Amino acid sequence: MTQQSVEPETTAEGAGAGSRVPSGRSWLDRYFHITHRGSTVAREVRGGITTFMAMAYIVLLNPILLGGEDVAGNTLGQKALITATALAAAVTTLLMGFVGKVPLALAAGLSVSGVIAGQVVPQMTWGQAMAMCVMYGVVIMLLVVTGLREMIMNAIPLALKHGITMGIGLFIAIIGFVKGGFVHGGKATPLQLGPAGELAGWPVLLFAGTLLLIFMLQARDTPGAILVGIVAGTIVAALLNASGVIDPEQWANGAPELHGSAVSVPDFSLFGEVEFGGWGDVGAMTVGMIVFTLVLAGFFDAMATIIGVGTEAKLADDKGRMPGLSKALFIDGAGGAIGGVAGGSGQTVFVESATGVGEGARTGLASVVTGLFFAACLFFTPITALVPQEVASAALVVIGAMMMMNARHVDWADRATAIPVFLTVVLMPFTYSITAGVAAGVISYVAIKIAQGKVREIGAFMWALTAVFIVYFALNPIERWMGVH
Repeated sequence: MTQQSVEPETTAEGAGAGSRVPSGRSWLDRYFHITHRGSTVAREVRGGITTFMAMAYIVLLNPILLGGEDVAGNTLGQKALITATALAAAVTTLLMGFVGKVPLALAAGLSVSGVIAGQVVPQMTWGQAMAMCVMYGVVIMLLVVTGLREMIMNAIPLALKHGITMGIGLFIAIIGFVKGGFVHGGKATPLQLGPAGELAGWPVLLFAGTLLLIFMLQARDTPGAILVGIVAGTIVAALLNASGVIDPEQWANGAPELHGSAVSVPDFSLFGEVEFGGWGDVGAMTVGMIVFTLVLAGFFDAMATIIGVGTEAKLADDKGRMPGLSKALFIDGAGGAIGGVAGGSGQTVFVESATGVGEGARTGLASVVTGLFFAACLFFTPITALVPQEVASAALVVIGAMMMMNARHVDWADRATAIPVFLTVVLMPFTYSITAGVAAGVISYVAIKIAQGKVREIGAFMWALTAVFIVYFALNPIERWMGVH
């Protein structure tokens, strides 16, 4: 499949090969090709609402991931983060609806936000971190335009792609356990249960209860299980807090109480707070590796998600071609830059879009509806801020578990596959670095292929990646040898 083969085979604004949109249809029908794709306005609206309900949790989780301190000790306000998250999701999803015309919704990628929180801001300011998002978004857009995105996707072994997804899942899960108070740094061990080897306080028990509830709902195939679990956990938290059972000081991000009106003016203070340059203390090599890591974090799932959801919506053929695919991939890349400018981290296509497709969504009108709901979230920040960090963190663990399900696609009996995947998966959470996991996986994959005498199977791109990652691991001694330190 090439980028040239995925453009809509249209004769009437993308309606389909050799077909024409029936006359007498509304402009809405003609623009989104609703009738041609076998849908109705009612189905599109229902599908858009369903997708929003399935992924609305991101408005709560992204501020938690981005709630720490940067290298200068600065933190971002929760209200501003909620606004930035909702704004970026609304803009990118509306773009996907109006331009891509496919039922795909975008929001802050948890893998990207995880990299920003765990790897970038310990070395940079928040403004510089958002500049990294803009840069990686531009890189992905260029990869789409030049057709290199698919070439790179094909060059990396499928098993490593699954390993990267699983590793990011574990990385996100450990963040959730830590944010929920379930896991702490230990004195005699790197990590331990609770602050002293046991769980302490009602909030962490609420985290555990919310986590179990979401898993139980998912086991019953309950629509919107994550959102339902978060809402239920928040209600219980508010009741416990109001009854005086829990000391308000025990909550990590403040007691779940509504102060004043449920509606407020959005806080756009993070918009445009992007700082290019000033990376002297970090170094060009580190900046390049961060951008590369962000590209990896936002790269691998998007194409598979777009094709997967498109196939479910019966828009893609057996070769993965679907109307507006190149536009969808470009908008997904633009989401990185849009999220950076908004201050809400890079945006990517969410697999939860499949829930709307399951309700009948087939066109971009569903994405427009989802985007409008995200826009409405801008004015209900006080309600969103009610959700305790302990409750919302449970969803991070759930997302991690869902990403780990890719393990079923790995041939664990093949050492050439199992060892690189294992190193990729375990090193991401163990080192708190997605880059380290990917680097170890790539290097070990090439090393094992050499040991097996299968050098021809490696490929030029994997050789280049190996060289880059060897320099990455050896950067400190190389700099000392060169007299940099």
